[in-house]
Order: sequence, then structure tokens, then C-alpha cells
Amino acid sequence: MDPVLAFLAILAALAMGAASPGPSFVLVARTAVARSRADGVAAAVGMGAGGVVFAALALVGLYALLSTVGWLYLGLKILGGGYLLLLAWRLWRGAGEPMAVRLDGAGEPPRFWRSLGLGLATQISNPKTALVYGGIFAALLPAEPPGWIVAALPPAVFLIEAGWYTLVAVVFSSAGPRAAYLRGKGWFDRAAAAALGLLGARLMLAVD
Repeated sequence: MDPVLAFLAILAALAMGAASPGPSFVLVARTAVARSRADGVAAAVGMGAGGVVFAALALVGLYALLSTVGWLYLGLKILGGGYLLLLAWRLWRGAGEPMAVRLDGAGEPPRFWRSLGLGLATQISNPKTALVYGGIFAALLPAEPPGWIVAALPPAVFLIEAGWYTLVAVVFSSAGPRAAYLRGKGWFDRAAAAALGLLGARLMLAVD
């Protein structure tokens, strides 16, 4: 396959994967609605950074390692699923707590680095995503890719992941969704916790 076409095909496949529902979507949407647009965008930046990590690992062959070393993949699944379950428990526990809101409706002051770190940790908590990246690269990347592809893939992945989740953050932090969240914070937090908990349990228990 022509290197340019391969590059575009990889980006298209990754964009479709980023747009699919999962713990990353739940985390960014909830952060944007519950806290602020700035926090949601910070979490989106963390998702983009996590995508860069997966792209770099896929380029150096983590896909082959996880595919052949079963215990390593199983261990990463348990750790990732446990992390999502911990997030779910914390979110459920705090569902009944009131949230401080300023008069301008922007919520508490943004905590950029904390939200970014939460987004990054959530993104890299699922080793299946590493397999997805590795599988796409293995299927579409030329056997001897030119240097420009190797150099261009990580920043392109960041733009796809961070761009998509920034859009999610902007949509969910708008006035309507935010007002609806404030009216039913307890129910929304528990629903998000249940979704994260189910995703975590599924990751830990799924048989591949």
C-alpha cells in the first residue's frame, strides 16, 4: 500500500475507534458536565496523551508482546479493570455530595493537571486499546515505513484523540447539559459510576 494511503487509513481507523463509546467517553463527558469546560478539555488532552503512548508502544512492538505473553496481558487487564472499578466506587460514593457552583455557572475553579492526569490514566487503563492500536498498525503500516510516517503518527494520533474528546467536552459543558446535571447530580453520577463499573468488570472478566 502507498505510504500516504496507509497513513490516512490508519488515521481513519483510529478516528472511528476514538468515537466509539467507552470509559474515556464517560469520563470526559462527566468531567465536562460536573466540573467545567476547562476540566473537560484538560481530560481530553490527557486522552490525547494516552493515545500517543499507545501509538509509540505499538510502533515499538507492544502488540506482538501482548499477543504472545498471555500472563502480561491478563495482568494489565486486571490492573486496568481494577482502576475503572476504583473510579466507579469513588464516583458512586460522592454522588450525594453537593457541588459548589459559582454564580456564573462555571462550577468550581478548574483543576487542569488533575483532570489531565485522570484522562491519561483512564485512557491507558485498558490494554485492549493497545491491541487495537497494534492491530491497526500491523495491518496497515508498511513493513518498512518511511521515517515521516513514524514521526507523524504520534502527533496525528494526539490530534484525533484530543480533538474528538474536546468536542465531547464542549458539547457536554454547554448550558443545557450542565443545568440538567445539576438538577439530577446524584442520579447522573450513579449512572456514570455504574457504566464505569460495568466496563471495568467486563475488562477483568472477559475471555479473549
